[in-house]
Amino acid sequence: MPESRSDRALDLVLLGATGFTGRLTAEYLARHAPADLRWALAGRNEARLAQVRDGLPTGAVGAPELVVADSGDPESLRALAESTRLVITTVGPFLRYGEPLVAACAAAGTDYVDITGEPEFVDEVWLRHHEAAEASGARIVHACGFDSIPHDLGVRFAVGHLPDDVPIKARGVVRAAAISSSGTLHSALEQFARARTMSRTHAARRKAEGRPEGRRVRGSGGKPHRDPALGYWLLPLPTIDPMVVVRSAAADPSYGPDFTYSHYAGTKTLRYAAGGAGAVGALAVAAQVGPLRRALMNRFGSGQGPDERRREKSWFTVDVVAEGGGRTVHARVSGGDPGYGETSKMLAESALSLLFDDNPPTAGMVTTAQAMGEHLTARLQAAGIRFEVL
Repeated sequence: MPESRSDRALDLVLLGATGFTGRLTAEYLARHAPADLRWALAGRNEARLAQVRDGLPTGAVGAPELVVADSGDPESLRALAESTRLVITTVGPFLRYGEPLVAACAAAGTDYVDITGEPEFVDEVWLRHHEAAEASGARIVHACGFDSIPHDLGVRFAVGHLPDDVPIKARGVVRAAAISSSGTLHSALEQFARARTMSRTHAARRKAEGRPEGRRVRGSGGKPHRDPALGYWLLPLPTIDPMVVVRSAAADPSYGPDFTYSHYAGTKTLRYAAGGAGAVGALAVAAQVGPLRRALMNRFGSGQGPDERRREKSWFTVDVVAEGGGRTVHARVSGGDPGYGETSKMLAESALSLLFDDNPPTAGMVTTAQAMGEHLTARLQAAGIRFEVL
């Protein structure tokens, strides 16, 4: 930890604590954080923050402080970033609200984690703030929820069972029974509406970032087909997850000299695969029509989520099949409710890992596999998320 952060008043600040996922994250920290954690809840409304604090379960960790901060007030974000070693944020859509906080953390040398699944936001932040974060020592880690930890750490886990000096092809297949979060829907609609801008931003980052020297790393879109090994119908899935996996592979030579990753949703029947493709297509079309897009976003307001009973019935699996050196590894990451319960767990454990684990030295924008790899995997296993080789 840089000396400039060692004497800060707080270890962790959770911004967005009054939202649905923010409250779940606060509850998880209250139950599982170390007793000596110095933490705070942050948001625009102190009275609502106090309500969240009053409703937290009693655990070993003390009650959090309250900090008033607003994503539209850069000065409040600067003060927040300078007061703590790490910031968690659940305030999205991130393309609309997220950049000022990243800028404040990058300037202050403050670690940062979020749950964004928005590729344009991640690429824009890299272009504008990666160098400043590298210089200050800040670790900016996006996608620390269901987007994209099961995929990023799942591929890392599978590849770890193969030789590191051979070409490797891997595919990830996600299946879930859960209710998508309203925040995910809002982000998806905004991304579909900005497809051209998102593509230009991605191209600008690829040009500026360059490619790993002496190695080839790439994502492959793939085509709909039936997977003979898994027995599922596979539908290519245009999410942030493959982008994160490929960036982890580019940063780590143990993924081999030639690494290819493909990303899919898996269904048991062709009928469900066709239905899923139709639903994604309809959402993409709706996003292009302003009034319809706004109506959908108003219909599913942010900060809402299912009750505990419905979350308890939810589940996910991410199967990773990795092939290299004449060997095939089938690994699986699995857990409960992906959109809320497990996302808040992953987010909180990501923050605790950055704060307290002996992770490799990194700075700037880094992935979960780069920044926390084996330590975060171990934490999530201890917290009930399964990583296994089948």
